[in-house]
Amino acid sequence: MLLKLALFIVFAIVIARAFWRLVDGIVEGVRGGGATRGQVPTRGVQMVRDPVCGTFVLPDEALMITNGRERVFFCSMACRDKYRRSA
Repeated sequence: MLLKLALFIVFAIVIARAFWRLVDGIVEGVRGGGATRGQVPTRGVQMVRDPVCGTFVLPDEALMITNGRERVFFCSMACRDKYRRSA
């Protein structure tokens, strides 16, 4: 009996969460909400490659240094520091 109650509660929570996400998505669509943080940008963005580890990052979120006339982008401070030490 207790197991059935626990399963029913878990099932009800899953259904309620799915319903809430559905309603939230419909409301956001009606309002014309754009992409939020952590989602793919709605417009195309040229990504840059970290020369140390090869990771692609968005230029707005990357660390950047100027090497002469060239801008170099990094995914982290560790990669930036490693690049500086090797240059």
